[in-house]
Amino acid sequence: MKRMDMHTWRFIDSGTASAQWNMAVDEALLSAYKENDLPILRLYRWEEPSLSLGRFSHFQETLQLQKTQSSGVAYVRRITGGGILVHGGDISYSLIVPRSFVQKKGVRNSYRYLCGFLIKLYRDLGLDAGFAYDLQIPETKSPICLAGTEAYDIIIGGRKIGGNAQRHTRQALLQHGSIPLRLDKERFEALFSEDSGLSLTNTLDTLQIDMTEERLSLEIQKAFNETLGTIVQTGSLSAEELMLAERLFKEKYSQEAWNVHAKNTLQQT
Repeated sequence: MKRMDMHTWRFIDSGTASAQWNMAVDEALLSAYKENDLPILRLYRWEEPSLSLGRFSHFQETLQLQKTQSSGVAYVRRITGGGILVHGGDISYSLIVPRSFVQKKGVRNSYRYLCGFLIKLYRDLGLDAGFAYDLQIPETKSPICLAGTEAYDIIIGGRKIGGNAQRHTRQALLQHGSIPLRLDKERFEALFSEDSGLSLTNTLDTLQIDMTEERLSLEIQKAFNETLGTIVQTGSLSAEELMLAERLFKEKYSQEAWNVHAKNTLQQT
């Protein structure tokens, strides 16, 4: 595999936080990113069962919002496309790289390249993982990310595992997604207006892989380093990033105007 022309990545382990804060941090990192900054790998978790909703998804047609609001399941709108992603028992990741690196690759090739560490992770765990395109898995559409398949999705045993989405700006590309350890399928299934397909969802525990979040985090970092040929530098949010994340959290991701109606409540950079 051809290595990136970047040898050092900035690594941020954000720990566990609310759905709204997780997405505020993603957008803050993307908005504050400058062309010559180090590329970023961020790992994070969700403090409660959560749904993240694709930027343009018409989730009201599928998701019973009132039941979701009363069930203790949090929800937040992403700035990336795609459908509804289920969180709880997963580790999520975010990558931010300079736009110049991916602009000649195209969407499909950038996904395939940046998802390479996930293929490596699953294979290191003894799972026969591959891209849907390579395995000739047909593309299917669904408002629920885990139930639909696209060419760059990762397939194990004929079924998709996790989900990944991108957002491009003039300066950078954000790609984020999840690595599912386990999923309370019955709890989430009850929130959708029709059969969601979540009962068929792949998770590591359904694939007979038993591990803790701590070990999975280390395995993710190991696969990332070995796949992308990088040295990972640890770090935290800068003062600028933290200030922007706090502002986004308050004025955007905590607001129904954004999470339900997808109307910007804060001017974007």
